[in-house]
Amino acid sequence: MTDIGRLKKRAEFLRVRGGARYTAPSFVLQARKREPCGDEQPCADPRIARFGFTTTKALGGAVVRNRARRRLKEAVRLAGGRHAVEGYDYVLIARDGTVQRPFEELIKDLERALAKVHEPKPAQKR
Repeated sequence: MTDIGRLKKRAEFLRVRGGARYTAPSFVLQARKREPCGDEQPCADPRIARFGFTTTKALGGAVVRNRARRRLKEAVRLAGGRHAVEGYDYVLIARDGTVQRPFEELIKDLERALAKVHEPKPAQKR
């Protein structure tokens, strides 16, 4: 079971953007392995997986965006520790299906997404 941490700074979210990506019906998951600490950034504990949550105004008003974010946080609390990998940062971006999708399906989406972003990519043909 992996401990869960949080991404809070914009720079942390932007660093994750360039990593692996999986689109589920209810959210988009971005994942990236944390780099070793440098002089300009403080060290995060390498034994934890950190999650960040974001919603856009296109999703709806504040009530809808907050509900979507709360649902994603609860799904990560319940399933993230079992499926996340130590030393990785994840960003969950809410989509329209985040609020409407049954919660059990949301958890299954998260488990599937965490598995998919860690699968090795097949070699590309020329």
